[in-house]
Amino acid sequence: MKKNKYIKPIQQFFFILTPSLICILALHLITLNYVSSPIFENKIILSYLINYFLALAIFILLITLKEKYAETLGFIFFGGSTLKVIIFLIFLYPTYKLDGDITKLEFTSFFIPYAFCLIIEVMSLLKILNK
Repeated sequence: MKKNKYIKPIQQFFFILTPSLICILALHLITLNYVSSPIFENKIILSYLINYFLALAIFILLITLKEKYAETLGFIFFGGSTLKVIIFLIFLYPTYKLDGDITKLEFTSFFIPYAFCLIIEVMSLLKILNK
């Protein structure tokens, strides 16, 4: 039986993203603790989870569509990034904006996992698409 050609790149992405994001979260929490900031406020865990699962979903979507829609893959990728921002606006932004101000801690709670997942996605996709 032929192994699904999408399994290997998805597994590789999973095994890069998961431990890397856990390390980044640990460093983020250690840094917050070091500067005496509350470590589990600002929906930090929810933010990391949202970014993690969206990065996985977007990567899987792009890998499965890469041959059929090669010419529009960039637009699909940007659509995925737009989806991340929309999810942020729905689930995190209202809580952050309750006091009328988005603090640096609130911003970094979203932006660090967003940026890190984006970097891993781009690097992984470039490696696969350049083959």
